[in-house]
Amino acid sequence: MTHRGTRLLAAVLAASLAAASAAPAYAQRRPAAELAPAASPEAVGFSSERLKRLDAAMAKVVADGEVAGMTTYLARHGKVVAFNTYGEAAPGRPMSKDAIVRIYSMSKPITGVAMMILFEEGKWRLDDPVTRYIPEFKGLKVMTGTDAHGRPILEDPKSPITMRQLMSHTAGFGYGLSDQHYVDQQFRASGVLRANGLQEMVGKISTIPLMYHPGERWYYSAAVDIQGYLVEKLSGKPFGQFLQERLFGPLKMVDTAFYVPADKAGRLAEVYGFDPRNGKLIAASQSPAGGRAQDFTRPPALESGGGGLVSTTSDYARFCQMILNGGELEGARILSPASIELMRTNAIPEKVLVTSDGGGGAGSRFNEHVGFGLDFMVVLDPRKAGTLEGEGTMSWGGAAGTWFWIDPTNDLFFVGMIQRMGGSRSGTTPLGALSRTLVYQALVEPEK
Repeated sequence: MTHRGTRLLAAVLAASLAAASAAPAYAQRRPAAELAPAASPEAVGFSSERLKRLDAAMAKVVADGEVAGMTTYLARHGKVVAFNTYGEAAPGRPMSKDAIVRIYSMSKPITGVAMMILFEEGKWRLDDPVTRYIPEFKGLKVMTGTDAHGRPILEDPKSPITMRQLMSHTAGFGYGLSDQHYVDQQFRASGVLRANGLQEMVGKISTIPLMYHPGERWYYSAAVDIQGYLVEKLSGKPFGQFLQERLFGPLKMVDTAFYVPADKAGRLAEVYGFDPRNGKLIAASQSPAGGRAQDFTRPPALESGGGGLVSTTSDYARFCQMILNGGELEGARILSPASIELMRTNAIPEKVLVTSDGGGGAGSRFNEHVGFGLDFMVVLDPRKAGTLEGEGTMSWGGAAGTWFWIDPTNDLFFVGMIQRMGGSRSGTTPLGALSRTLVYQALVEPEK
């Protein structure tokens, strides 16, 4: 997600998606399985000296008070090159490698993988109409404007919504992350993201018109929450149970879930925001809005595939390595290489790429060089895009500032975890862009 998208998400959800203060640490825990460390950065093509620039830059962001704490994780050829922590996970508690964080929209690629598991089982196809699986959407109209009285003008969609469009944010749905459009206003007013379960969520969405005709625009939307409902319906299992059985369990992602149980609550990092009184960073538990915080230590009413998961840096690293390996990790085969390739193939028509404004997501970055696949942003031509990563790099981010990318060309991935709502502010560092530059300037022997 871009900083623009993060700002919009924070503006709407900061009060409801902040964290409860940390609970006492528990005595014992089962840590996530770690990838093996590289013999040295040089063994996998990196310069130790140049990697110091990355470490120094991330440390400076914390020292300058832009974020309270951070972890960064860099791996190449399946080996850990660098795994560092900075600052505090909560006031008075140092950031630890196993800190549990809210990954928000970094849940989306995980939901996409769950969908592809069912795709490989023949449960759905990309060009199927969504109404084949969600008949509640058969009556959806498209809003094309307003009449003289300010009422929405509605018409039938030019074509049915397809599963491909649902997985690439081109289906026409809103999200409610801003209130600039009638459709988003209705998403907020009806409490789509506060629904009591996925079935109720779908029922609410079925009463709200589409923002545009399917396939005509890219707009960051509730499409991945709808995918969570589809996983539940097509598998016959609760969404969270499916994720645990088919993804988290096999990948040994031991701390990734929709809430933090009591025996792990001591590792839940605090979430921070910008204090409106002085513009400085403040912990949610110390904020005037803290009383409205979501309690991540309790199971949620809605298992949000679009933004509801918590995880750790090591857990998400295992997910990234599985993607990088073509769908497999340590003998656990999640997807085939062909399905991973399909997910990183641009799914947005060129005319949409060059005209979409993104609607609160990453659209402002889309052009003929940067596209969007199935629940991942994809770099099509990095040099023309002005970046250093490899062709086919997949990425996304979360509302609390978390970010990652997976680079199949250079066989590496990077995960960065912070907990700061509010997105990019004047004077704050663009962590995603900066970390990319500093990682690749240190990759001096990519042929290794």
